[in-house]
Amino acid sequence: MCADRLRAGSGSPYEPRIGFSRAFRVGNVVAVSGTAPVADDGSVFAPGDVHAQTRRCLDIGIRALVELGAAASDVVRTRTYLVDPADWTEAGRAHGEVFAQVRPASTMVVVAGLLDPGWRVEVEMDAIIG
Repeated sequence: MCADRLRAGSGSPYEPRIGFSRAFRVGNVVAVSGTAPVADDGSVFAPGDVHAQTRRCLDIGIRALVELGAAASDVVRTRTYLVDPADWTEAGRAHGEVFAQVRPASTMVVVAGLLDPGWRVEVEMDAIIG
C-alpha cells in the first residue's frame, strides 16, 4: 500500500470475511465504513437499546479515526441507517452527544434490514483532517 494510503481495523469478524477496512485514509481524507453495534466478542452490543447501539457504532468509528490521525472534530459527514423510523430519536440523541459541537452534515436513512437482525443501527463517517 502507498505511504499516503492507510487503513484501520476494529477487530470485527466481518472485516476479513468481507474484505474491508473499518476506516481508510488517503491524504487528509478518512472514510469510516458502515459500523454496526458489534461487541468485542462479536455478539450484538446492547440488544434492543438503540441509544447504546448508536454510541457503540460511533465509538468504534471514532477509534478508527484516531488510529489514522483524525478526531471526531474532523468529521464532516455521517450517515445513520435505521431499521425502524421510530428509532431516530434515540439514535439522534446519541449522535448529538458526540457531535453537538461539530454538527457535521448528516443523513438518517431507514432500511429494510441490516446484516444481523439484532442490529438496529449502523453508522458511516467521513472526515477531513486539518
